[in-house]
Amino acid sequence: MKLTSGLSALTLIATAGLTPVAAVAEGEVNIYSSRHYDTDERLYSDFEDATGITINRIEGNADELIARMEAEGLNSPADVLLTVDTSRLERAKDAGVLQPVDSDVLEARVPGYLQDAENEWFGFSQRARIIFYNKEEVTTPPATYQDLADPMYKGQVCIRSGTNSYMQTLLASLVEHLGEDGARDWAAGVVANFARDPQGGDTDQLRGLVSGECGVALSNTYYFARAIRTDVSGLTEGLDQIGWVFPNQDGTGAHMNLSGGGVAVNSPNRDNAIKFLEYLTSDQAQKYFSAGNDEYPAVPGVGLSPSVAALGFFKPDDVDLSAVAKNIPTAQKIFNEVGWK
Repeated sequence: MKLTSGLSALTLIATAGLTPVAAVAEGEVNIYSSRHYDTDERLYSDFEDATGITINRIEGNADELIARMEAEGLNSPADVLLTVDTSRLERAKDAGVLQPVDSDVLEARVPGYLQDAENEWFGFSQRARIIFYNKEEVTTPPATYQDLADPMYKGQVCIRSGTNSYMQTLLASLVEHLGEDGARDWAAGVVANFARDPQGGDTDQLRGLVSGECGVALSNTYYFARAIRTDVSGLTEGLDQIGWVFPNQDGTGAHMNLSGGGVAVNSPNRDNAIKFLEYLTSDQAQKYFSAGNDEYPAVPGVGLSPSVAALGFFKPDDVDLSAVAKNIPTAQKIFNEVGWK
């Protein structure tokens, strides 16, 4: 097959949404990843099989990886940074460790609101951050994020710390929708409704519903979907007690968290780095994000795994996440002001 100028075979494959079947490149790509999921191994091996490009990988905490890239400077071997949550992607951009990418594939496959305005990062999978509740204790669950601040839920809300990136991004989105004053009022109202001081991860909030310590909780969908697909101690056995609400369906829609990545500013294998990001938008990779880690694909039209589909259809918030990311410092300030620990 003759290649169009400037367009790789992998590009043509991804554009068509087909599964790569033949090696079309060689060399290596060095990935710094804070995605800690064993299921991602399949993504890496499939890419290597499809392209002949060898993946070298360093895994760690997102902040540590960003700091490492800064310290390595021009000598950094990093080609790609992968991480979760818009706040961390924006942190990498602000640190100057990413570079703009001009890719017809990424532009065509990733919706505009799921990518950085300067094309320094792109989203490849999503998680809805929604409301879960104990069906035995709560007969009228919150219908919106704003309802979490309603005094009727006093002493019932379990939620994560204000230092958590998922919470920072959610509040940053509320700043975008409600303004700073409205977002501050919301945060203060939620603090007044805490069932306990913020503690643990999303799975711990869901376990709190099973134990009866919490009436209402906020969690990313993939933690719940995972408990549908496989046994999660302290959660799977109590799933029948838990109901869920996709918030703000008559308005802005449910808040979406992002997993994404970008090309390192000093990438020594830039072409291969772009090929890898393009591969992540292929139907094959998108389906695996859903089947392997219970996430929502970023590319429209890709089918969901049964565990994710079991949650039902909903309206997502399509606010520009690049704009939301700019509000994260304001969100952290609000958390501090209202005493959200």
